[in-house]
Amino acid sequence: MRFFRSKMRLQNTLKKEIVITGKGLHTGHDINMRLRPAPRDTGVIFIRIDKGNTKIKAGVSSVVDTTFATTLAAEGVRVGTVEHLLAAFSGLNIDNVYVELDGPEVPIMDGSALFFVNMLMAAGIAKQGKTVSFIRILEPIAIMEGQSQIAVTPYEGTRITYRLFYTHPAFGEQRLGVDITRMNFANELAPARTFGFLRDVEMLKSKGLAKGGSLENAIVLGEKDVLNGNKLRFKDEFVRHKILDAVGDISLIGLPIYGHIIANKSGHTLHIKLLRKILSCRESWELVSEPFITPSASGVAAQV
Repeated sequence: MRFFRSKMRLQNTLKKEIVITGKGLHTGHDINMRLRPAPRDTGVIFIRIDKGNTKIKAGVSSVVDTTFATTLAAEGVRVGTVEHLLAAFSGLNIDNVYVELDGPEVPIMDGSALFFVNMLMAAGIAKQGKTVSFIRILEPIAIMEGQSQIAVTPYEGTRITYRLFYTHPAFGEQRLGVDITRMNFANELAPARTFGFLRDVEMLKSKGLAKGGSLENAIVLGEKDVLNGNKLRFKDEFVRHKILDAVGDISLIGLPIYGHIIANKSGHTLHIKLLRKILSCRESWELVSEPFITPSASGVAAQV
């Protein structure tokens, strides 16, 4: 297959403000969130307006917890469950935005990134007068912890391949590889909802988590089947959501990664560990401002 050089991508922000109200998955709090355009080179900045307008930069160094969600903090102030919103920004190539919140968590909405994507696209995306640099992977970087592994390898584009495995009657092994483009993200990943097991609910609540969880914002698996009436948006919705989470977490490195991320039974913790290892292996990547793209129509392929 031939690869074609793309035009240099400019940084993007929002054309106008967006106001969103919803419930926090883990805290159960009602949260008001305002997304505002930000100048070029700002990145994503969370602002806790209920905590003295404390600013929290969306970056690897801000990650303080990866237990069942990704949590960022600055000056002792936290903001949790950021991965779906960050995935929406990254998937739509939105680089600079202020996220104002009056509570400790990003609203979960329906458990996917679809609501955020629809709101962002309706508001419009504004180009900014500066190009985006990419991290081009030159040689493989990998992390292995028990039965879980994650790696990034050189690739002419941005791709995530994920393998998920559970010993559950509703699903066992799911594999999927997706080229991360605006269209693929919006159509193939954004609608995929978070999921959990009914058997874990009491454990989560004992840890002060999942207080806002329901069948309206998560796929819940009982002993034998899906409790949401078996109404899945994709037959492999579980692995698609894992890729969605990865898109959000990986964006915390601060620049788009030009490579192929391959994950096996991974999660938030390994995603962040991979980012930290990439940053420490400076000889394994280079900064470029003009990536290559493939002429692939969909870039989505089930792995067998």
